[in-house]
Amino acid sequence: MFFEMFGGFFSVIVDFFNNGGIITYVITFIGIYGVLLSIQKIRYLRRISNVDATELMGIVSVAMERGGAIEALKEISPYKNPVSKIISEALKIGYKNKTEVEESMEQIFIVETSKMTKGLNTLKTIIEIAPFLGLIGTVIGIWLTFKSLGINPNPNDMAEGIYTALITTIAGLFVAIILVPTHTYIKSLIEGEMDKIELATKMTNWNYAVAKIRVTENLPCVIQSLQEGEGIVNVREISEPNANIQISFKPSMLEKSISNIILEMCNVGSEIVESKLKQ
Repeated sequence: MFFEMFGGFFSVIVDFFNNGGIITYVITFIGIYGVLLSIQKIRYLRRISNVDATELMGIVSVAMERGGAIEALKEISPYKNPVSKIISEALKIGYKNKTEVEESMEQIFIVETSKMTKGLNTLKTIIEIAPFLGLIGTVIGIWLTFKSLGINPNPNDMAEGIYTALITTIAGLFVAIILVPTHTYIKSLIEGEMDKIELATKMTNWNYAVAKIRVTENLPCVIQSLQEGEGIVNVREISEPNANIQISFKPSMLEKSISNIILEMCNVGSEIVESKLKQ
């Protein structure tokens, strides 16, 4: 019974394409392309949306307490999605200046948005053009039917000709019906990811930061230059195995990286051994 049903269905499909003509093949081709494109987009979007912003920020907070920004960067490095990339750039405040970090975050946003929306216009075009191709095929088919029948039409031949002409419209509408909800679902996934990116951007507006620095020479000049740096709130000398200066600063006001301030003012190399950011 199964083979009979399959054989009957296969015969209908073959008859469908034989009677539909070249336009049916064209509609089928772009429909298959649209389905494959949709599957690719859905797989990509579902893969990058496995972890949300709040979960990543939880990981960052725990890592920050344990080992600072460097430890947090290590913890979220396995997550290859737009949200993790935005957070990673925001963690580099202090190592980079505010402007550099903001520019990097903006570039990531542009690149990731382009990846997410790539192919969406093509899918929309297929949805819009498939029914029109079907309608064109139907119009041409009806025109050829009436032309062949002449002035003495046979009702049976006319009915068969109209049936054949309508095949392309059926094909075009079928493609649109399949792809319209798919397109809507893809857009909803993209909008969800954009909301996560926006949330991540807001969550990484750090209120203050504490960094420990190691310099090997000219310590008084370094302390003075940091005290005069814009956005730096407090500077004090400490005595630790890996660091000898601790500073507190406001990330939103830091116009230069810590290392650049020290290098420009004192011509001394430095290393940030620990940086902890706080909400």
